[in-house]
Amino acid sequence: MLVEEKTTNAALHEVDQKYYLPTFKRLPLAFERGEGAKVWDVEGNEYLDALAGIAVCNLGHCHPRVVKAIQEQAAKLIHISNFFVSEPQVQLSKKLVERSGLDRVFFSNSGAESVEGAIKIARKYAHSKGRGGSIISMTKSFHGRTLATIATGKEKMQKGFGPMPSGFHRLPFNDIQAVREAVNDDIAAIIVEPVQGEGGINVAKPCYLRALRELCDQEDIVLIFDEIQCGVGRTGELFAKDHYEVQPDIMTLAKGLGSGLPVGAILSNEKVSRAIEFGDHGTTFGGNPMACAAGLATLEAIEEEDILRKTGRKGFWLKELLSDRLEAHPKLRQIRGLGLMIGVEFDFPTKPLMLEMMKRGVLANATAENVLRLVPPLVISYEELEQLADVIAASVEALEARGEA
Repeated sequence: MLVEEKTTNAALHEVDQKYYLPTFKRLPLAFERGEGAKVWDVEGNEYLDALAGIAVCNLGHCHPRVVKAIQEQAAKLIHISNFFVSEPQVQLSKKLVERSGLDRVFFSNSGAESVEGAIKIARKYAHSKGRGGSIISMTKSFHGRTLATIATGKEKMQKGFGPMPSGFHRLPFNDIQAVREAVNDDIAAIIVEPVQGEGGINVAKPCYLRALRELCDQEDIVLIFDEIQCGVGRTGELFAKDHYEVQPDIMTLAKGLGSGLPVGAILSNEKVSRAIEFGDHGTTFGGNPMACAAGLATLEAIEEEDILRKTGRKGFWLKELLSDRLEAHPKLRQIRGLGLMIGVEFDFPTKPLMLEMMKRGVLANATAENVLRLVPPLVISYEELEQLADVIAASVEALEARGEA
């Protein structure tokens, strides 16, 4: 009788390299189970997850309420197309509109799709007012990897994919004067992340976002907030905009909205929504009953489990822990962020730090060359936060001892 070999991280990694398009620099781990802020690989090794699927699993892995909602919906109805309505979609639409203070919603499958849709709505509105269709985005921004969304971002991500779509201009983040000088009748919209994620956890200044709102009101320009990473409770408010008390014309969501199921959303006010006519936009899978059931369960759990208040406190506490553990380190530049969206900036590249942490059973992410990005599940315990801070400090010491920091 043949005995099946035990599945290993290395074996799965080898098969993946053979068949998958080589677009990810994957780490040689294969996970098979998750619960709360912990995941286990196929060899049974346990990891504390401070990445959460890149700020997706905000309620942790396999939150019981979300799992139950998905299981029940999958047994009833998974997909029907948007020629019809479903109860989960109607309920999620209502809840998002009520909680955001915006007026309309459109569901997509991802963050990039949400941004693409937001650009279409903004351009349609601008053209209805006799304006051009150009979009202002910010340096160090990240809005996705489709052609239009990479046109808003880093030149590094555009290399080899030209010609780029026209009508996109990048300006320095947090620099309102640069925006004022760039505004003209050709500008349809300004898109900004209240907290930049991929760019290194850069937090917008309150005066900057308020000034953008005033400028957009004066010039009748559409203001888009990309809350794909910083939304759905990540910063300690349901939406990061609520820290600033600034209301955009359009807001994009994804990542944490479905707790791991692919669902994105575009929320817009009535002013810009009126520009959209039948057939102007569409989606096959966006807003299907199962994705919306997951989204609805996610928002209900955030409300009923007091996640927002707890996230604010945990984020403050984690920053204090990190300051205490790392304050004497000469190469620490800054600890910044809102809620549990935290960046620790060093004077050295942080990928080796991330790898050292992984060896010690903690998952995180290196971004913007020298920033350690921490976006753990919002349900992470205080004991696990202490473990996270201890492993970061020990990993920095290990790098120093090897001359890598």
